[in-house]
Amino acid sequence: MHVVVATVVHHPEDARILHRQIRALLDAGHQITYLAPFRARQVTPWPELRAIDVPRAHGRRRLTALRAARVLLARAVRDADLLLFHDPELLLALPPRRNRPPVVWDVHEDTAAAILTKPWVPPWLRRPLAVPVRLAERLAEQRMHLLLAEDGYRERFGGHHPVVPNTTYVPDTPPPAPAADRVSYLGALSRVRGALDLVELGRRLAPEGVSVDIVGSADPDVQGPLQDAHRAGSVRWHGFVGNDQALRMLEGSLAGLSLLHDAPNYRHSLPTKVLEYMAHRLPVITTPNPPAVRIVAPDDDSRTPSGIVVPFEDPAAATEAVLRLRDDPALRLRLADTGYRTARANYHWPVQARHFVKQLEQWAAETTPPTHQTRTSAR
Repeated sequence: MHVVVATVVHHPEDARILHRQIRALLDAGHQITYLAPFRARQVTPWPELRAIDVPRAHGRRRLTALRAARVLLARAVRDADLLLFHDPELLLALPPRRNRPPVVWDVHEDTAAAILTKPWVPPWLRRPLAVPVRLAERLAEQRMHLLLAEDGYRERFGGHHPVVPNTTYVPDTPPPAPAADRVSYLGALSRVRGALDLVELGRRLAPEGVSVDIVGSADPDVQGPLQDAHRAGSVRWHGFVGNDQALRMLEGSLAGLSLLHDAPNYRHSLPTKVLEYMAHRLPVITTPNPPAVRIVAPDDDSRTPSGIVVPFEDPAAATEAVLRLRDDPALRLRLADTGYRTARANYHWPVQARHFVKQLEQWAAETTPPTHQTRTSAR
């Protein structure tokens, strides 16, 4: 099977796209053409891929990327069995239906809700823009297949669509036990993802001898504070690091941080970083994002916690949680071990990878347009 995978928004080394989905398809013996902004992100493609460079779509600079993607996709899919794309923007750049193979949209986020927090969208336009976005989603599911990254996304759509959750690779043997001198954050950085809370946390922890390691690319409006904190020595901001190396950097940390704000886009989404921390034997410190709380601090008496929940936008409480773990080695080891066991038992990506590959193979073999059961009839 020849699959064209496309993104103009995500980093070419995005963990879900490259390290999980593309890797699973390659391991299953399939051929991949990968259209992504390699040059803009200074990334060398994997040699086993056929790579097509496309301009990056970011902020308000999206039209150039979409125009280029329209032309490049039309060429790329001529001999393809399936097109798998990852950005809602690419709905505007797909080849005509008569000239393309089966199409799959991998839905990563609640796009309409995400618009409410995008700094590049004028505030007066955010809510009105959400309406056509919802309409576009409903139209899309009548014309293509959808994969959902979260169970919580089902309510946005009228049909029944398979879920391929954002799990992670969990090492076969437990990583090193957590130490006491640093905490880590892995992931994209923005205000609503808690970037400024991380800066304040670093300022508070520096006198305590605990460093804050931050790995991830940042929105323009938080780059300045992160750079200032890095220069001051209160945090260590490494920028974007490839997934394999970034996960190795986590090991031995006192805790993994997930300080999301209470934003609509995140209320139904489990931060993958929480699972990555657990997989690498780190206690988790998270704000009360509902999916994270269900895993990290379950209210089921038969399960034990793997982290500490702190209030939204409260660096003082996060500081207190870090120091509590630093001063209680038995607690941090207990939380870390519980997290690792839970991740290994329930969130190991190769389990989902088999279902993912099988589903794409099934869709590629279909010769009729997609039809979707309603959620009512599918139950």
